[in-house]
Amino acid sequence: MVLKDWIRELNCQLLQGSLDTEVEEVVYDSRKACPGAVFVCMKGARTDSHKFCSQVYEAGARVFVVEEPLELPKDAVMLQVENGRKALAALSAARFGYPDRTMVTIGVTGTKGKTTTVHMIKAILEACGKRVGMIGTNGVSFAGVWEPTRNTTPESYELHRYFSKMAEADCEYVVMEVSSQAFKMHRTDGIFFDFGIFTNLSPDHIGPDEHKDFDEYLACKAMMFQQCRIGIGNYDDEHFHQVTAEADCPVYTYGIEGDADFRAEQIRFVAESGFVGLEFAVKGRLDMEVKVNIPGRFNISNAVAAFSVCSFFNLPVDKMGRALERISVNGRMELAYASSRCKVIIDYAHNAVSMESLLHTLRDYQPARLVVVFGCGGNRSKDRRYAMGEMAGKMADFSIITADNSRYEKVEDIIADIVSALAPTKGAYITIPDRREAITYAIAHAREGDMIAIIGKGHEDYQEVNGIRTHFLDREVVEEAVLAMEQHPDAP
Repeated sequence: MVLKDWIRELNCQLLQGSLDTEVEEVVYDSRKACPGAVFVCMKGARTDSHKFCSQVYEAGARVFVVEEPLELPKDAVMLQVENGRKALAALSAARFGYPDRTMVTIGVTGTKGKTTTVHMIKAILEACGKRVGMIGTNGVSFAGVWEPTRNTTPESYELHRYFSKMAEADCEYVVMEVSSQAFKMHRTDGIFFDFGIFTNLSPDHIGPDEHKDFDEYLACKAMMFQQCRIGIGNYDDEHFHQVTAEADCPVYTYGIEGDADFRAEQIRFVAESGFVGLEFAVKGRLDMEVKVNIPGRFNISNAVAAFSVCSFFNLPVDKMGRALERISVNGRMELAYASSRCKVIIDYAHNAVSMESLLHTLRDYQPARLVVVFGCGGNRSKDRRYAMGEMAGKMADFSIITADNSRYEKVEDIIADIVSALAPTKGAYITIPDRREAITYAIAHAREGDMIAIIGKGHEDYQEVNGIRTHFLDREVVEEAVLAMEQHPDAP
């Protein structure tokens, strides 16, 4: 390929060199520079990669995309762009041959529910015989392949690399989580989704290196409806009208009861020995009975969102209706154990809003006691830990406060902050700093009919302390604790 083939959709100015220069790769990490690479310079919060151009040149790269003119050797090609991240997205798409345009693309954005909704859509499509690629918090999955991801929505280069692999694997659909940061950081620039879904919006991800305020956060979420062919939004959400106000596409609605285009009705909360989930009817533009193997009122909304978008694909309704009977999403209202004695749920809820939603919905199953095991991440806003402590005291029957990625703070200090907000509520609690011990204690001391919610980490398979990550997965600890309980059923 030559450079001019890669810049057809890129707004740029040639400062020096020739557009007929041969190119083979796009690079934005100076350590990966090589001959034939186009190096894209970007100014970040901590690093300005313009500073590394001399090292990149020494590594053999000769094409530089810059936000400001640089002094480069005469045999270097220099293109100036307004925004390096936008340029990276355009060049990455071109480098891989615009693979997203060969598949039906479905993007899901919102504060909560993205991961579960994406998994549900994938499950429905696959139940109907479709080949599907998926990208999100729980990793990248397609054709039996799974790869982890660092971000909910990977960098634009990685996105198009994954799209290319999916296209090569004959995927017909790709469904992905689209974070507000992805919109803000231009990771999805140039992708025009066939369908865009908005789940809900509540204050989150506001602070240093995230969003400066709620208005910016909302505006980023709203970008979904300026970047898709058909929009689908949660009509029950209080911010629905703000998010869709400037939509450039037709927007269909979904909700529980109400006047939405797709509605959940006749809802039944089912808690049996081997099943904790939902049964309901979808009405409106779709008419079907469904059973969902994930508990929680908010998962009714997630399921209806999934069925809504799949209704556009002319799929057999009988297969759609059975598609979610056995679904399980790691760390998202995941039923880790169920018996007549107790039921154990693992969830990623890591702020007061998601915690309140989770505990409220678990009350629908009328547990004897609602027990919550949680901590709070270190080096984050202290408001989050205070709010979670207060919420636990008000909504749980018993709280076990423990560690959760303390990072560079002391676990004991974080727990003390949580307790300072929980104690005034008069809620019952104990503190067990070791998370493994806390989970084991909760299960060993379960009473008949208890529901135990272990929250905060969800799918994460590590604990981070002082910059070091060690393996830790809540589900594995639950399995160990259950085995010990079954071997010693009379133990306290």
